[in-house]
Amino acid sequence: MKKPPGFDRYLALASRFLARGRVPALLFAVARKSGRVKLARTDFKLLQELLVAWVRGDYRGVSSQALVSVVAALLYFLSPVDLVPDWLFGVGFLDDLAVLAWVVRRWQSELDAFKVWRDGQGVEAREALKQLPPPDAIQRL
Repeated sequence: MKKPPGFDRYLALASRFLARGRVPALLFAVARKSGRVKLARTDFKLLQELLVAWVRGDYRGVSSQALVSVVAALLYFLSPVDLVPDWLFGVGFLDDLAVLAWVVRRWQSELDAFKVWRDGQGVEAREALKQLPPPDAIQRL
């Protein structure tokens, strides 16, 4: 499966985000922006839940390559100037959604394993995964 054009830049940025513990801030920003995008809502939710579980230390079954790719895809989504700038009305988000779809397809087995783990958790744990990190956690970064 061929990587989307320009995605390597976001992979490098994602590695720095992970190393600096900036994933909670990323999750917060993605939640604000993704509320405006109706397409691929289940993919957004799955990627966000995976990162929330990883940040909280509840789930570590994801490979480092998949984790970096998920963070990179969300960074790509947040970037207003990527392959197709977001300000181009109607098409600006198409490349963002294509990158997200590529990551979901590329790491499908890892995401399926996470879904199995998530679905095996109790009701309280599943509800906790739906929550973003508290704002004070974001301010500590």
